[in-house]
Amino acid sequence: MAEAFTAGVRPGGLTDDTQIRMLLCYLVKVAGPVKRETMQGALLQEQLVNYFEFADALAEVEKQQLVTVDEDGRYTITRRGTTVADTLAYDLPRTVRESAIRAVMQIRSWRHRAASNRAVVQEKDGQFSVVCSIADMGSDVFRMELAMPDKLTAEMIKNNFIAHGSDIFPKLLNALTQPGSEDDRPPAGLM
Repeated sequence: MAEAFTAGVRPGGLTDDTQIRMLLCYLVKVAGPVKRETMQGALLQEQLVNYFEFADALAEVEKQQLVTVDEDGRYTITRRGTTVADTLAYDLPRTVRESAIRAVMQIRSWRHRAASNRAVVQEKDGQFSVVCSIADMGSDVFRMELAMPDKLTAEMIKNNFIAHGSDIFPKLLNALTQPGSEDDRPPAGLM
C-alpha cells in the first residue's frame, strides 16, 4: 500500500490511498447522494486527507465503478461500492468515520440555510453594507440592509445572518406586529 501525501493531514487522519478510497465509499453510502465539493470540504476541513490524495482516490473509486455521478454532480454508491463500504469501512478508525460524516452534515446544513437565508456584502465608495434576505417559494419575504463600519464586521454579520436569519425574522415580525403600549404610539398631537 502506497503512502499518500501527508501535507494538511492531522495525526490520526488517513495517509493510505486504500483507506481513503474505503472512506469515500463509506461516506457516499452513508451521506449520499453527495457532491464532490461537500466531500472535499468536509474531509479537508477535518484534515482527514490530503487534497491531492482525495482527488486521486475519488477518481479511482469512480473508475472502479464503486460510485456513480449524476448530471448534478452528486455521487451515489453502487452495489460494488456498498460491498466495499459494508466490508471494509469498519477497518477505518471510528473517529475518522464519525468526523467525516459530521463535517458533511455541517456543510449540508450550512448550504441549506444559505439557500434561504441570503446575505451579501456590498461596498460602495469605501462604505460597507450587508443586504440580508429570506426567500420562500421563489420570492423574498424579508429584506434588510445594514450599514457596517468595515469589511470584517460586514462578513461577520453576513455569516451570522445566514446561520440565524430564520430565528431573527420571526422575532422581528413579532416585535413589529404586537400591540404596543401607550409609549409605543405617537403622541395624539402628531396624528
